[in-house]
Amino acid sequence: MLAKASEDLEREIKETEEEKARTLSEKVPPLQCHGLSLQELQQLCVKLHKQIDVVDEERYNIEVKVKKNDLELDALNQKIFDLKGKFKRPNLRRVRISADAMLKALLGSAQKVSLDLRANLKSVKKEDEKEKAVEVTDWRKNIEAMSGMEGRKKKFDTSNA
Repeated sequence: MLAKASEDLEREIKETEEEKARTLSEKVPPLQCHGLSLQELQQLCVKLHKQIDVVDEERYNIEVKVKKNDLELDALNQKIFDLKGKFKRPNLRRVRISADAMLKALLGSAQKVSLDLRANLKSVKKEDEKEKAVEVTDWRKNIEAMSGMEGRKKKFDTSNA
């Protein structure tokens, strides 16, 4: 099988080379510029430039046709895809994943990223419960002690301490 495939490949290569040579001989005849004067060489150059312009126009037109056909094929394939049926949305499941695992999945394993969310938090000291207990005492007991100037003085003194 491999021998047959290699023979087929060689035959195809030879056929493409022969076809290329045949096409070039038809389109581009060999140049004969020996013994031509300066005026004749200039006319030959003008003639070749005109031929180049014609070939470039043909190539451009063919490229435009190919692009247009590709776009039409894509549009038709999309229509076929749409007409075949509706797309069912799969039911999504909730996945519990840590922040490190999520970053590793998003950024890949090439980058080592560790995310410690608690490291960026400010530390808050808990107030003593005893101080709160003093503030929450019954207001009726303190009202007589705090009345008058002496009571205000006591209030002022306790706020400094």
